Amino acid sequence: MPLDGEVRARRFTAEADEPGWEVDPEDEWGVAVLATVGRQLRLRRESAGMRAAAFAEAVGYGEDLVYKVESGKRIPRPEYLDRADAVLGASGLLAAMKDDIAKVRYPKQVRDLAQMEARAVELGVYECISINGLLQTPQHAQALFKARQPAYAEEEVERLVAARMARASVFDRSPAPALSFVQEEATLRRCVGGTMVWRQQLEQLLEVGRLSGVSLQVMPTRSEAHPGLSGRIELLKFEDGTAVGRSDGAFNGRPTRDPKQLRILELRYGTIRAQALPPGESLALIEQMLGET
Repeated sequence: MPLDGEVRARRFTAEADEPGWEVDPEDEWGVAVLATVGRQLRLRRESAGMRAAAFAEAVGYGEDLVYKVESGKRIPRPEYLDRADAVLGASGLLAAMKDDIAKVRYPKQVRDLAQMEARAVELGVYECISINGLLQTPQHAQALFKARQPAYAEEEVERLVAARMARASVFDRSPAPALSFVQEEATLRRCVGGTMVWRQQLEQLLEVGRLSGVSLQVMPTRSEAHPGLSGRIELLKFEDGTAVGRSDGAFNGRPTRDPKQLRILELRYGTIRAQALPPGESLALIEQMLGET
């Protein structure tokens, strides 16, 4: 059997190389946060007169990981900051960085989307492949991420689910924004995660669809061709009169603020809403699906 030291060495190496704890080099804010946190950790360690090896031993992590964290190349785990705070006597100042570190772990595109959703006074989404992320339960989201190939690591799945769930705060805003969703019927009938998870997801849709300021519509599979068959459409409007939109089937799928292109997306989305079932009939259809299980 390997010695305790060998076991620890293997664990430290695995932690240092574990995927999902690196920062995207194109994420300027994330890179800056990690550089600041790493610098603070190094300065406090040196001020305490501790070499990296001794500090690594004290916090229970590998020396290689300590160097990567201090150089801003590795996202520290929350417990790493807690232990560092205790070992270096930082009185909670290092542990307080956990909130920013948690945000760095969210992919940049998810953070950007969440920030736009938090500012939007109107949001409209058409989905044809899966249930929109704002409407998903944690279990449904987890099942979707676990179906990905190549597979995500378990901690990466948890990180992505947490980021997606954090976006749901848009429903708690006051004053509430005007939210409209159009879902293809097929996305509601796909039994993602098994029967229980699927039922919970349908119940979530009913709950959200009954909220004030929310319009949830279903595009029945028996409907004729419509402008959304080329992919998802998203439209966000802001208090200052500006807007941003995106569609899988237009403008190379890239977000646009161009007024002419936004008018095209608004026309397509308006046509889709007109062809979908009204909100009341849509909720009745979802209730019918629940009764069929």
